[in-house]
Amino acid sequence: MKFWDASAIVPLLAAEPPTGALLAMLEQDPLMLLWWGTPVECTSAVARREREGALSAAGAALAIDRLRSMTDGWQEVLPTDAVRAAAQRLLRVHPLRAAGALQLAAAILGSEHEPASLDLVCLDERLAEAAHREGFRVVRP
Repeated sequence: MKFWDASAIVPLLAAEPPTGALLAMLEQDPLMLLWWGTPVECTSAVARREREGALSAAGAALAIDRLRSMTDGWQEVLPTDAVRAAAQRLLRVHPLRAAGALQLAAAILGSEHEPASLDLVCLDERLAEAAHREGFRVVRP
């Protein structure tokens, strides 16, 4: 099982350069753990691509359908006081935005406070650096 950040899930929804490598990674280890808010982040990314013209309306609808179909196949770290407290701490020690801090906090709780025990799949440089500093092995295609 790996923790998947939204930045690594979006290319699974709509074709981007890392899509093939991420699909291969998922095929090797199909158990996904992610933050409860990740589907919202993914929907935001798809909608932004559609608004910017990088994705057609039909492509965006297909991406959202893929997202919905994926939700049955993953486990989520739910929003708890512990996630919020961890995210607040992370914001004080790493140059993260709120969503990144929540992602990393969820990964920390998902690893049962043993970051070295859980790989983190991430394409976001800022989050990847913070995760590495927290002890995660960051996996990138």
